[in-house]
Amino acid sequence: MSGRRSFQIRTHLAGVAPGTYASRNAWDSSEPVTRPGYRPWSEGSNMLDTLDGMKSHQSTQTMKPATAAKKLGVYLEATPAEFREGVVSRAELDRLQAEPPEWLRELRAKGPHPRPVVAAKLGVSIAGLARGGITEALTTEQIEALKQEQPEWLEKERATQAEVRKEAARIKKRNAEREARGEGPRA
Repeated sequence: MSGRRSFQIRTHLAGVAPGTYASRNAWDSSEPVTRPGYRPWSEGSNMLDTLDGMKSHQSTQTMKPATAAKKLGVYLEATPAEFREGVVSRAELDRLQAEPPEWLRELRAKGPHPRPVVAAKLGVSIAGLARGGITEALTTEQIEALKQEQPEWLEKERATQAEVRKEAARIKKRNAEREARGEGPRA
């Protein structure tokens, strides 16, 4: 069967989808354009035949502990060993979110918190944390101490974050006004 695929490609007409019955239409008749020996895909084996061997039930969706910790908003290294060493199913994650065990409530309350949570609690961006020299997880106590100290970098990053939010709100309002006028948003 050497060259069969290239033969099919050569017989394919531009603008006609492969596997369709291409024809040149005359007023009242049409004759096929494909050469003899070209087998349209529709004459091949039935697609349903290949699906018979597939499972009828869905498999359980699982995720790595790091992904689950991120979704739960906790610092992975502070979680129990059995959480870090296993896999977490979607059902387990939903259960943890709906009815958090004691260790999860404790981590959410006291920390250590991952950088996205620390940034949110301080009112800055994650990049702002890095510029301020904060690269590790912090406890709630450490976050409160930083808020009390009000270091210069924190004030600067909060001001930057406030400007970013203000600009985002301005753009959102402008786009809503354009949408109301029927113009649509512009770049």
